[in-house]
Amino acid sequence: MTTASKPLVAPAHVSAIAPYQAGKPIEELAREFGLDPATIVKLASNENPLGMPKSAREAMLAAAESLARYPDPNGFDLKAALAGRYGVPMGWITLGNGSNDILEIAALALLEPGSSAVYAQHSFAVYRLATQARGARHIVVPAQDYGHDLDAMFDAIADDTRLVFIANPNNPTGTFVPGDKVAAFLERVHEAHGDRVTVVLDEAYNEYLDPEFRFDSTALVRRYPNLIVSRTFSKAYGLAGLRVGFSVAQPALTDLLNRVRQPFNVNTLAQAAAIAALGDTAYLEEAYASNKAGKAQLCAAFDRLKLRYVPSYGNFVLVHVGDAPRINLALLKRGVIVRPVAGDGLPEWLRVSIGLPQENDRFIDALTAILSE
Repeated sequence: MTTASKPLVAPAHVSAIAPYQAGKPIEELAREFGLDPATIVKLASNENPLGMPKSAREAMLAAAESLARYPDPNGFDLKAALAGRYGVPMGWITLGNGSNDILEIAALALLEPGSSAVYAQHSFAVYRLATQARGARHIVVPAQDYGHDLDAMFDAIADDTRLVFIANPNNPTGTFVPGDKVAAFLERVHEAHGDRVTVVLDEAYNEYLDPEFRFDSTALVRRYPNLIVSRTFSKAYGLAGLRVGFSVAQPALTDLLNRVRQPFNVNTLAQAAAIAALGDTAYLEEAYASNKAGKAQLCAAFDRLKLRYVPSYGNFVLVHVGDAPRINLALLKRGVIVRPVAGDGLPEWLRVSIGLPQENDRFIDALTAILSE
């Protein structure tokens, strides 16, 4: 005899969340269509196709000797390396289980029911999820040319706004806001709202920027106590599977973030690998060069195929294909995984991560064949 269960009760704002949809794993596609996993090309999750740096792998293996013990909860050595790299005190750094964790921590520390967050249309899905999970109000500002309209975002700030999210470069569209415009926006926000409104500058793809577009966001942190800069080791540093991110902010904000951060949120192997990767400038330069060449390869193909795309500053390209569900399914059947972005309000587009030259060729050949059918 079974006991009748009572209905599960959860906060309405939690029940309303649509779970994050990650890129389809290679193993799942292989099972679904009976494909050989070794033949599948995954260009869906903006991963570094070079694989993790050898230096990071060696550091991780050495650190494995101490896995019976908990990781350093404060990440002293990693924070010291980051402080040296960015020229900030260690007390300005918060470590995260990937930069997603940093975004969630910021929302947990600063949002609550009755507050709001501002973010752009077609920007990173985690801004929506983190806001929703705290029962806060969404203020979604229409995109301008698929990117951030900072003037409109400033105007959208309300009396209950506590967080503004800016992705720079933006995922999934690949757009970029120059440093002078970011600085002008921060000045306006701080002048009008003081420290009441915190701006999160999400720079997950920063290392892929061409040198002429790079700017020192840590200098902005020194100037504005209401700024959190978020970075990750998942993209250009090739450590997506280890989940390491961090933020830089002045002490008052950093203290708040660390009050709600989970202890031991960055594991021992991840800390060791991140320290090694941070010092591996040769690998980082190779990742940048490979990405630049691959981006040109994809864009040249889109030009030949007369497909519209958004010029990208990241390690992916957003391309307009029309019937995206049909084309995505046809690509999957050919063993090529890309990312549909209908959930980001772009139902006729696909986001294609930049892979190795031969992986890009596989995608281009498959797409060409599908479009000619």
